[in-house]
Amino acid sequence: MLRPCRDVFRASTCDDGCALRRTCADGQAIVDKPISIAGRAGEMIPVSISTAVLCDEQGQRIGGVQTFRDLRGASPPQPTSADHGTFPQLVGRSEAMRRLFDVLPQFAASSSTILIEGASGTGKELVARAIHGLSPRRDERFIAVNCGALPDTLLESELFGYKAGAFTDARNDKPGRFAVADRGTIFLDEIGDISPAMQAKLLRVLQERVFEPLGSVESVKVDVRVIAATNKDLGELVRRGTFREDLFYRINIVCLHLPALRERRDDIPLLIDHFLGKFNQAQERRITGVSDEAFGTLLSHDYPGNIRELENVIEYAFVVCRGSVIELPHLPPTIRPRTVSSRKVVSNSLTLRHVEAIHITDTLRRYHGNRTLAARDLGIDPSTLFRKIKALNIDVPRANGRGEKPN
Repeated sequence: MLRPCRDVFRASTCDDGCALRRTCADGQAIVDKPISIAGRAGEMIPVSISTAVLCDEQGQRIGGVQTFRDLRGASPPQPTSADHGTFPQLVGRSEAMRRLFDVLPQFAASSSTILIEGASGTGKELVARAIHGLSPRRDERFIAVNCGALPDTLLESELFGYKAGAFTDARNDKPGRFAVADRGTIFLDEIGDISPAMQAKLLRVLQERVFEPLGSVESVKVDVRVIAATNKDLGELVRRGTFREDLFYRINIVCLHLPALRERRDDIPLLIDHFLGKFNQAQERRITGVSDEAFGTLLSHDYPGNIRELENVIEYAFVVCRGSVIELPHLPPTIRPRTVSSRKVVSNSLTLRHVEAIHITDTLRRYHGNRTLAARDLGIDPSTLFRKIKALNIDVPRANGRGEKPN
């Protein structure tokens, strides 16, 4: 005997208006809305619901789907090496990122100086903050300084501070960034851009953790962990004679290299989801995903600006998109293909395994993790999809329609 769903679930939203009916009417998906439903004994059970419209091959709405996730006993996930919950701002499951996640806790445990290499926009400061957050200094300050943005005179006073009367308008003492970061971590970004004179002054601080503020005759000693970053080849600068060799070896005790986004293209779907969530929350929007054509374009772009460029692309799309799905015309003209095709060809740098993993991940994303619907869309049996998820190490979205993640 068929019964109305309100008689079965007796959800708290039934009286206020059916969420699924509203989604079917306006096409606006609902993601993880907290409500309560009635249990067998009449008790109210906290759950979250997500809704989405179902369309046929012509794009016409033919119905809707609503999923429930049990929130009883829900708590923030504990950090594991599998989901990398320890690094909430670092997004990626590519091999390069997994290697990075594996070594970060070891590097964070020491006080050795670390050099982070990578092109602009690859997330060097995020990695530095993750190291600080894992280190014994996590409760102290993390101070970031962009060394390439300041001339020598300003950089020196910024790093080391000054005493009152050291120069015109220096009416009061000002502590430098090294002093402020005492017992914590200082992040020296774009260290390859500082002048030889400034390199000499910085070398002494790194060697002895001692410096003199401008206008002072007394030394200041600090206990600070130094993390430096550069988008240049410091070894080549040493060979050219523009970067001090002794300073290079002083900061290059532990070196991390961050790959360009085009070298970890299989992380792009995860990054897209990450930025969708970020801008949905910041702008109070309900954009649920991107179309196949837009996704193909995003996947095949080379991103000379790396992750920062992808973030800017998604933010641009949020400005021009008025619906719930980002379409190809919503992307910046600079990355759109000149001729529109049903799906842009993916770069040859991806292996067949990567392409298959990306295609499955994108399908799961579009169906909010529901493996049954994803398998139907892919034209394979759900058991086959489950085996591919395990074999390809695919991270299934949490709200997968069954309230669980695959083992």
